[in-house]
Amino acid sequence: METERTMILTELKSYLVENKRAVLKDLAHHFETTPDAVKGMLEHWIRKGKVRRLEGSLCNKGCCKAEPAQLEIYEWVESK
Repeated sequence: METERTMILTELKSYLVENKRAVLKDLAHHFETTPDAVKGMLEHWIRKGKVRRLEGSLCNKGCCKAEPAQLEIYEWVESK
């Protein structure tokens, strides 16, 4: 189980390094899991200072019907 988690964390890192930013819903779809499961894995990288969460925003007209997972954006933070 731990080996599988490590593999998924590595794949998540690779995905974010390659794409720079990703919406939570897209990450969940790519890894065929739930947004909550991906958030748990992202927390590992956030604690290490490698990923940061960016807030998406709704349009100001109230016409958007986006799910919360569509508004959470995660970005890989490059080491200097």
